[in-house]
Amino acid sequence: MGTWWRDLITIENPLSAIIPEFDYSHRMLLRKNQYDAFHETSLEEILLRKNVSQVVISGVMTHLCCETTARSAFVRGFEVFFLVDGTATYNQEHHLATLLNLSHGFAKPVLTTDIQAALQAQPEN
Repeated sequence: MGTWWRDLITIENPLSAIIPEFDYSHRMLLRKNQYDAFHETSLEEILLRKNVSQVVISGVMTHLCCETTARSAFVRGFEVFFLVDGTATYNQEHHLATLLNLSHGFAKPVLTTDIQAALQAQPEN
């Protein structure tokens, strides 16, 4: 259990590629091999080194990767914002169940526009 997706999402599989319209050339790319983006990666070290205390969760498989990473961030002491319209999975029931569960103490559900507005309102460093 928990490994059923590994044959589907591999570096070699063209379906796992980041679409060309998404410019990440000035961003860091973190490869993970579990649902949890913190598991056996340097994510926590990177965030702590940069004095990050809040994280925004977005991605695919709301109820698997996104939820697991959100819970993991919470137990590591980060304030977690979970994008209601920036996460997706294959059915609405799984999506809504995750939102309900996480909003009960693990994460604050927010809209993408809310996060964009908050980021734009921050002063330049």
